[in-house]
Amino acid sequence: MLERARQILSPSARSDVPPFMVMDVIVAATRMEAKGHHVIHMEVGQPAASAPRTAITAAKNALDGPLRYTEALGISSLRNRIARHYGETYNVDLDPARVIVTTGSSAGFILAFLAMFEPGDRVGIANPGYPPYRHILKALGCEPVLIETGDATRWAVTPEAVLSEHRKQKLDGLLVASPANPTGTMMRPEALADLIRATEEAGIRFISDEIYHGLDYAFPAETALRVSDASLVINSFSKYFCMTGWRIGWIVAPEPLVRPIERLQGNLAISVPTLSQIAAEAAFDGRDEMDGVKHGYEDNRRILIEGLPQAGLETFLPVDGAFYLYANIGRFSDDSYEFAKRLLAEAHVAATPGVDFDPIDGRHYLRFCYAQSQADMHEAVARIGAWLRGL
Repeated sequence: MLERARQILSPSARSDVPPFMVMDVIVAATRMEAKGHHVIHMEVGQPAASAPRTAITAAKNALDGPLRYTEALGISSLRNRIARHYGETYNVDLDPARVIVTTGSSAGFILAFLAMFEPGDRVGIANPGYPPYRHILKALGCEPVLIETGDATRWAVTPEAVLSEHRKQKLDGLLVASPANPTGTMMRPEALADLIRATEEAGIRFISDEIYHGLDYAFPAETALRVSDASLVINSFSKYFCMTGWRIGWIVAPEPLVRPIERLQGNLAISVPTLSQIAAEAAFDGRDEMDGVKHGYEDNRRILIEGLPQAGLETFLPVDGAFYLYANIGRFSDDSYEFAKRLLAEAHVAATPGVDFDPIDGRHYLRFCYAQSQADMHEAVARIGAWLRGL
């Protein structure tokens, strides 16, 4: 009977995706804290700060009334406010009808991939890159194609690399993030524009992950919408607005994809949580508060850029934006997973192994998130330095 049940309940092949390794690090760090240890969390891309006070107040006030379903595309006033944001920030005149509110950027990727690609389609993504890009595409029956990046191109995807892969075997799509996860590197506006134009000319659909916009330090981030109305943009309130647990994001879709995505959203989720939508609209009025949080990240960035080389981690990628530093640990180890386990167990610093982001060369890297307090960053540098000197 038990064997029969196992056969009936065997998982689907599409569910056989690798774990998002950072979540395993969080579990290990939490267990260590339960034993009384002070762990410095640099593993997960999550701000230490809370949502803007404006968002929290709006959510509290909304609890006094009914919280019903909204339109599948989202509350119209929120969609209008998101569209207005593009005019204020990028000088882009955006039709609110193209805005679709989603349950975080994660749901945005699922909806976008379902609307844009068929099973078997090949979609290019930067390597190193955010793991769920690969995993979601695989679960949906698509083929993720790693586009290698390197020092010569400041770790950015180039038209030459994309078109070279496209000539070998047709690419149906390309997904690019700037600022990028895990590297924190950014594309110059002219480089992003050249890439978008090259993909369009080749018939490759373009998706721009702009979740870390607003967290740019080296130069202002550019939106793909300034280049082409055919690009699909995904963003979220999670990072700049510090609303990870609210699970609220958005898509700006080319007009032909709006109705297909609306149909998908209506069937898969009905609508996005109403309370989160109300809070998200109010979050735009808390930008001064969030800019203060961003300045804190800049201070943390400086602490790591100056402190990690003295601690022993001398090589890392350009730290342009987001709140990540991607450090080369090659002089100490060629197994970033075991290295991260030891760093947590012995120095009580949680970081994410590079193999989560890069199955090819990630064994030589760790990702450090600097979204916590300045005190934690100073302590992290001290602990890492003391630990490395003892190896």
